[in-house]
Amino acid sequence: MKISVINGSPRKENTTFMVEAFRQGAEAAGHTVEEIRVGKLKIGGCLACEYCHGDGNGQCVQKDDWEKVRPAFTESDMVVFASPIYYFAMTAQIQAAIQRMYCIMKPNATKAALLLSSMSPDVYAGAIGTYKGILGFTGIEDMGIITAKDPENSSEELKQQIIEFASKL
Repeated sequence: MKISVINGSPRKENTTFMVEAFRQGAEAAGHTVEEIRVGKLKIGGCLACEYCHGDGNGQCVQKDDWEKVRPAFTESDMVVFASPIYYFAMTAQIQAAIQRMYCIMKPNATKAALLLSSMSPDVYAGAIGTYKGILGFTGIEDMGIITAKDPENSSEELKQQIIEFASKL
């Protein structure tokens, strides 16, 4: 299975630890994993201009780093959203990529998962709600949600949990 991990973190700490554990488990199971670090890309939010659903034939009018992310939604069997929680939500960088998915409406992926890290407990509801809304609209199957708060963000226990989760996909 081809898996694309959309990493919304602009830093290399906790979320990347989770992504690397996921990659280790998924690749050990024979899957191909590509990570796209949208936290380092320049992706503008959707302009609601409807160009994509008219003359654009599914292409966005904006010419930015979205084109580096688009294949994750159009060519992968599974998409994993990975993000730290910034003020009760996924990062603005991953939100921009998610909103730009509007131009293709429904990804080709049939499976998805969510990896969230934070420094505080009980801050995941907004991000999980967004994720579940996307899955409800697109009909993508939820393979699981893993959350981690400090200090477990980079623990061996969390690493093993994620490796096991990914190896069973």
